[in-house]
Parts: sequence; structure tokens; C-alpha cells
Amino acid sequence: MAGERGPSAPRRLHELDALRGFALCGIMVVNTWQHTCDRLEHPARNSVDWVVDSLFQAKFFPIFSFLFGMSLVLFLRSAGDRSEHPRLVLLRRLAVLACFGAAHRLVNPDEVLLPYAGFGAMVLLPASFLPDLMVLLAGVGATVWGVGHGGGGALVSGLFLLGMAAMEFPLSERLLAPAFVVSTVLAGGLVYLWIASSTGGLLFFRSAYTASGVACSAAYGTGLLLLLRTRLRDLLMRALTPLGRMALTNYLLSTVAILGALPLLVADPTRLSVPALAVAVLAAQVAFSRWWLARFRYGPVEWLWRCLTWLERVPNRRSPVPA
Repeated sequence: MAGERGPSAPRRLHELDALRGFALCGIMVVNTWQHTCDRLEHPARNSVDWVVDSLFQAKFFPIFSFLFGMSLVLFLRSAGDRSEHPRLVLLRRLAVLACFGAAHRLVNPDEVLLPYAGFGAMVLLPASFLPDLMVLLAGVGATVWGVGHGGGGALVSGLFLLGMAAMEFPLSERLLAPAFVVSTVLAGGLVYLWIASSTGGLLFFRSAYTASGVACSAAYGTGLLLLLRTRLRDLLMRALTPLGRMALTNYLLSTVAILGALPLLVADPTRLSVPALAVAVLAAQVAFSRWWLARFRYGPVEWLWRCLTWLERVPNRRSPVPA
């Protein structure tokens, strides 16, 4: 997989970090809400529940899954410059991620690192041997199948493959605005259909819910990319890029924050503390990530992941800038 290595590549890589940070924001809200509701025996649904369930739940993990597939291609390219067996290095990288996920699962049973590592080894690694067009077609087919059957491993695998294919068939910037309009209209219709089908058949209800999640994620992602082409670019990049570059560290730290605040979250019947905590934690993580990355190349967990992947101590501290 050769892919793009031209002058626009660095800008696109920074935008991928921003997208990852943006997805992490939505996942933080969803995880906080889910942990809170899981601790309530019979929660009375209110407006906060409706907003999170309709606009956040299952709407951000597709972005994360898509980016996971893209990151595999980037890693294979980098590993190919350092090792004669880049796929073996990738397999070790996924094994380390699985260990992180297994440890994280002890306190957060719904975490995604362990299944992502598993699907990466079973789907993405074999797909790296296939022609690019076949990867794209397999991604489309698996995604459609996953949507039709209410999500699950097929959907995650399909999004992985689509992200992998997107590195070889990048979307033209001229298509961003039409893609945003189409996905927004589609998302709105599917969310309405999901709400209207809540009394219908279970499979149709789940399929509408899953389809609305994929469409919303496409609308959110293309919408952010369009905003990155406006005067808001610098502000958004300063906030989201550090968050995305330390996504693994921040994802694990968010679990600590949520579990520590659970007594307060459960005691709040309005559930307004859910978005309040999410915003406070994300603001702290942005500040911490900016501070850390000014001094180090990788986040703390990202650095450990890289060291265990390469089985060597990887330099991390940045050289001091001369006065």
C-alpha cells in the first residue's frame, strides 16, 4: 500500500489527530452517561438521556473505528522503513493493545481496546495482503451487513476496512461539502425513523439505530473537516489535536475520572452532571495534553505502547529549544 506522501500529507495527519480528539469528546460523554445509567436500578428518562441517546450514543465510535483502520496503514508504512517484517511488528503492537484492554476491562467491562485489538488482528492484518480495491469492497460489504444486522463485529470490521481503504482512495476536498449535506439529511431522517420504529420489530429498530449512528458520524466528521477550513481552524486544532495525539492516555484517564465521580453522578436525578463532568474532564485533558506534548513526543501510555511494540526504549523527551 503506497498511498499519499505528498506535501499535503502532514496537514491531513494533523486533521486525523483532530478528528480522533473530536471522537474522544463524544465518547467521553457517552461513557459518562452509560456508567451513570448502569448504576441506577430504574432510571426515569429525561431530556439529557434523550439528547445523549439520540445525538451521541453510537455516533462517535464509527469515527474512532474508521480512524483505527487508517492508523494501521500509517503504522505499516512507518514499520516498513524500520523492519523487514512490518506485519510482525504490527501484530506485536496489537498484542500490547490487547493487554492494555484486558487490564482496562477489570474496571470498565464495556471498554473497546481489547475487541479493537482482536478485530485488528483478525481483519486488518490479513487485509493488508489484499489489493486496495478488494479492501474497499470488503469494507463496504461488511459495513452494509453490520448496519442491516444491528451492528456488532461486522460493522466494526467494515469501518476498519473502510478506514484502511481511505488511505489509498482519499476523499477529494471538493466532496466534503456535498458529503456533509447528504450525510446530515440522511442522519436526520434515520434518527427520526429510529424513534418512530421503537414500537416496531426489534431487528428493524436496531438497524435504524445503527444506520443513524453511521450517518451521524459521517455528518459529524465531514462537518468538523469543513470547520477546519474556516477561521476556526487554529482554535479547533489547538484543542483537538493534542487530545487526539494522546487519545489512548486520555481514554484510560477518563475512566478513572468517571469512576471517581460516580457517587455524585448517580445522586443527580437531572443527569446534568453528566455533560458537566465530561466538559470539565475534557478541558483538563486538553490542558494536560498541550503541556505534556510541549515536553514529550508521545503521551505516557502511547510511549509505553511504542516501547513494548519495538522492544526497546524509545526516546520521548523533546530537546530544549535554545533561548
